Amino acid sequence: MAISDPASAPGGIPSSAAPDAEPHSPVRSRWIIGVVLVNLGINAAFFGPLQVMLAQQAQQFDPGHKEAILALVTGFGAAVSLVANPLFGAFSDRTTSAWGRRVPWVVGGTGVGAAALIALAGAPGVALMTLLWCLVQAGCNAAYAAITAAVPDQVPRRQRGSVGGLAAMGQTAGVLLGAVIAAAAGGFVAGYLISAAVLGLSVVPYALRSQDGRLPCAAVEPFSPGRFLRGFYISPRRYPDFGWAWLTRFLVNLGNHMVTLYLFFYLQDAVHYDQPATGVLVLTGLYAVMVIITAVLGGPWSDRMGRRKPLVAASSTIIALAALTLGLFQTWPAALIAAAVLGIGFGAYLAVDFALLTEVLPHAGSRARDLGVINVANSLPQVVAPALAAPLVLLGGYITLYVVAGVVGLLGAVFVYKIKGVR
Repeated sequence: MAISDPASAPGGIPSSAAPDAEPHSPVRSRWIIGVVLVNLGINAAFFGPLQVMLAQQAQQFDPGHKEAILALVTGFGAAVSLVANPLFGAFSDRTTSAWGRRVPWVVGGTGVGAAALIALAGAPGVALMTLLWCLVQAGCNAAYAAITAAVPDQVPRRQRGSVGGLAAMGQTAGVLLGAVIAAAAGGFVAGYLISAAVLGLSVVPYALRSQDGRLPCAAVEPFSPGRFLRGFYISPRRYPDFGWAWLTRFLVNLGNHMVTLYLFFYLQDAVHYDQPATGVLVLTGLYAVMVIITAVLGGPWSDRMGRRKPLVAASSTIIALAALTLGLFQTWPAALIAAAVLGIGFGAYLAVDFALLTEVLPHAGSRARDLGVINVANSLPQVVAPALAAPLVLLGGYITLYVVAGVVGLLGAVFVYKIKGVR
C-alpha cells in the first residue's frame, strides 16, 4: 500500500515510490538475531553509564557536588534523547544511500556513540563530560530510531509479536549487561571503553545481513524545513488510533517508572530492609528475568491469536496489580512477588504493544519518524514521574504513590480499547 497523498506525508515520499506498507515474506532468524544484538548493544551503552559510570565520574570531579553534576549531565542527555529519536528517524526515512535507509543510521549512530564513550573516559571536566554524554545519546538514539523502523519495514504483521518480544528481550538483556559491565570493570574509564566495544560489535551482524531496501533519489521530495518540522505533529483527530496508542504507551511507562523510581527508599523506609541496595539488585534481577521470559512468550502468543488489544490491556492490568501490591503490603516477601508480577506484565506489554504500534503508523514512508514520536512516550515519563512521585510520597507516603501508579496503569488498559483499527 503506497501513500496516497504526498502532501499529507511530510516525510517527503510521494505515493509513486513509497515502500510497501505491509511486507509479506517472513524474516529469517539471522536477521532477527542482528536486530536483537543492536538492541542489546544500545541498551548496554545507555544503562551501564546511567547506573554507575556517570556517577563515579561526577564524584571524581567534585565529591561535594556530585549529585548536582549527575543531574546536570543526565538532564541534558534526556533532553537530547527526546529530540534525537524522532529527528534522526525522519532523516532515516529520507535517506537514499546505496546501503539502504536504515543501515547508515544504525552504523553511523553506533559509531558516534562508541566514539563519544571512548572520549568520555578521558573527559577533563564537567562541560566536556556533558557534551560527550549528549553525543552518546544522539548517536544511540539515531541507531535506535532506525533499527526500530526496520521491523515494520521488513517484518509481516503475523510475525511482529514474535520479533517485538525478542527485541524487548535484547533491550532487557542489554540493561543487565550494562549493570554487569559497570560492576566488573573496576572503574568508569574501563567501563566506558568496554561499553564502546560492546556497542560497536553489536551492530556488525545486522550491518552484514540487513537486507535494507534502497530508496530511489526520485522518491524523495526536495527538503522543505517547514514541511519537515510539521511532520512531527501527527494529528490525533486525523489519526486517532495513533493518538490513543501514544497515550496508552505514555501511561503504562509512567506507571512503571513511578513504581521503580523510589525503590531504594521504599525498601529502606517502608519495608525496613537491612540492605536496601542489595534488595534493589535482587528485585531488579527478578524483574528482568520475568520481562525476558514473558516478552519472548507473549509476542508469539499474540501472533497466533491475531489479537493485540486484549493482551495489552491484560498486561497493563498486571502492572497495576504489582503497584498495588507494593502499596498495600509493605513487606519484603510482597516486594518479591510485586517484582515478579511487574516483570510478567511489562515483558508481555513490551512485546505486544510494539506489534500494535506498528499497525497504527500513519505513513508507510515515514515509519522511523512516526516511531520516533512514539518513543517520546517512552522517554517523557522519565521526566514526568519524578515530578509526580515526590509530592505523592510527601503528602501520602508510599501507599499513595503506588495506588496512583496502579490507577495510571489501569487507565492504559482502558484506553487501549479506544484503538479501532487493531483487534
